[in-house]
Amino acid sequence: MHEAHTGPIVLIGAGNMGGAMLGGWLKSGVRGGDVLVIDPAPPPAMAKLIADNGVGHATSVPDGVKAGVIFLAVKPQVMNAALPPLRSLVGPETVIISVAAGKTLAFIERHLGEAAIVRAMPNTPALIGRGVTGAFPNARVTEAQRVLVHDLLKVSGPVEWLASETDIDAVTAVSGSGPAYVFYLVECMAEAGRKLGLEADLAMRLARETVAGAGELLYQSPDDAGRLRQNVTSPGGTTAAALGILMADDGMQPLFDKAIAAARARAEELAG
Repeated sequence: MHEAHTGPIVLIGAGNMGGAMLGGWLKSGVRGGDVLVIDPAPPPAMAKLIADNGVGHATSVPDGVKAGVIFLAVKPQVMNAALPPLRSLVGPETVIISVAAGKTLAFIERHLGEAAIVRAMPNTPALIGRGVTGAFPNARVTEAQRVLVHDLLKVSGPVEWLASETDIDAVTAVSGSGPAYVFYLVECMAEAGRKLGLEADLAMRLARETVAGAGELLYQSPDDAGRLRQNVTSPGGTTAAALGILMADDGMQPLFDKAIAAARARAEELAG
């Protein structure tokens, strides 16, 4: 972990995402004493993590603290209330990281002033260290701050730096919301199996383990998804018969095109 910050890492919010990030930072070598969590009532697991690792905790913003990093891990709907008290934490070298969906750099700047800010869009597998995060910095973020932010975000999985802030809406549609699409795929496979006569519980176990195992194979294999698909598709076989439906002109691709475009459009509305 780079020692580029000159004040504490101040984590705002001790919910699932905040807890996952704190756990990852501690595992990666961040000292508990270098972190201050601000949350009125951390849940029990988070309270234990704080206590066991000597992490600072405050129920509200303390006086006289200038943060090296402010990590905003609160829900978008409470950002209006959460941001104004944080202004006193912002010093000339502070970098702010926000994972609040739909809240733009301009929105954060209105509340916290002209600071170095990075917008980030992780997804829920970040909770087990297997997420992926898209990130975009404003013009005030220095190279050293960018390296620091990368180090803090990568504890939950790979970090992809984006070419523009508007790309975050597409990232939200593909990876931010994407785990739900995969979970629904499991539901659809299980339901199709049930309709073929399998017990519903068995069909769900088969679908769940198949998708989880295929995901792990994809994670561990150097081959791309297309190659892995071809590897399990014998000409004229059962997989080919199914893919003939899924890959037809009216199959999965146009459906995903529409679905992901709808998610991006909603992300744009929320940001507006």
